[in-house]
Amino acid sequence: MDNKVTTIKEIAKRLNISPSTVSRALHDHKSIGLRTKTNVQQLAKELNYEPNQTAIFFQQRKTFTIGVILPELSEAFFSSAISGIEDCASKSNYTVLMGQSHDSEEREIQLIETMKNHRVDGLIVSIAKNTVNYEHFESLKKYNIPIVFFDCIPNMQNIHYVACNMASGTTQAFSFLKKLGHKTIGMINGPMNLLASKERIEGYRNGLTKARLKYDPSLIISCDLKTESIYKATEKLLSLKNRPTAIIAFNDYVLLDAVMAVKKMKLKINKDISFVSYANLPISNYSAHPPLASVEQFSYQQGQKAMEIILDLLKNDAIENENVTFYKIILEPQLAIYTKQ
Repeated sequence: MDNKVTTIKEIAKRLNISPSTVSRALHDHKSIGLRTKTNVQQLAKELNYEPNQTAIFFQQRKTFTIGVILPELSEAFFSSAISGIEDCASKSNYTVLMGQSHDSEEREIQLIETMKNHRVDGLIVSIAKNTVNYEHFESLKKYNIPIVFFDCIPNMQNIHYVACNMASGTTQAFSFLKKLGHKTIGMINGPMNLLASKERIEGYRNGLTKARLKYDPSLIISCDLKTESIYKATEKLLSLKNRPTAIIAFNDYVLLDAVMAVKKMKLKINKDISFVSYANLPISNYSAHPPLASVEQFSYQQGQKAMEIILDLLKNDAIENENVTFYKIILEPQLAIYTKQ
């Protein structure tokens, strides 16, 4: 059996034309006549010709690969976002190269270097929650590799990003709890290096203002979102003299750890303490103690929009400089109510 790979030169030899003519015919170039184009494409099909992707990449200076770096693929939020990214990428014949930082800044830096070495055309990143140094992102500018951030956004100037309006979502969550009669509302927040954490506080304070309630900083605890820290934050809030009757948790996973801490303290969910969270993940439908409500952040749409932006930047050969108009896409959240009152 002949396993020889068919080349453009082989097709050219059989048709007695130049390799450059074959190449142009295969790419439907307007300078090639219909008859020649038909003969070339028909013979290529008969010989099972496959284009040399390496040569195409070299010619177009593209690999048609987009790198994606996110904290945890196992989290339903990011799985959904990846679906949005891949669905959009496949329509434009792009491949997605995936990497997980596991919320480690060091690993995130390594992944950036790996993606650069693999010559990805662009990057979509949701930063690690513990990332405080952004030099690895800044360094990509000299390689003209565009980056679009989503969900977890670094506190940087002049960046492309897609996010959900966490300030608005938090105000909705606060107002929802206030209508249920809660006047002392706590919050388990994320690290303050995250833009989303700052927006949550902004939304919380907006909720207080609307409800004409006094701000008590002891009711907001920022942590690294690890299980041990969440336990401590929950216990601290529920040990306050002015103990909250409801807590706004950073996301649905934080809620699960907070619930375990509450049970450890022998308190009852929705009697001694109630919760509202973020992300509206499917797991809440199967939880014994779902939140009263969860802020829908539209993860699929965030991923999809981030990919659309990358493709647009590549299409227009956009380079990160002072003349670039930066994409700042903010999706409006919705409050998904789980428990009827």
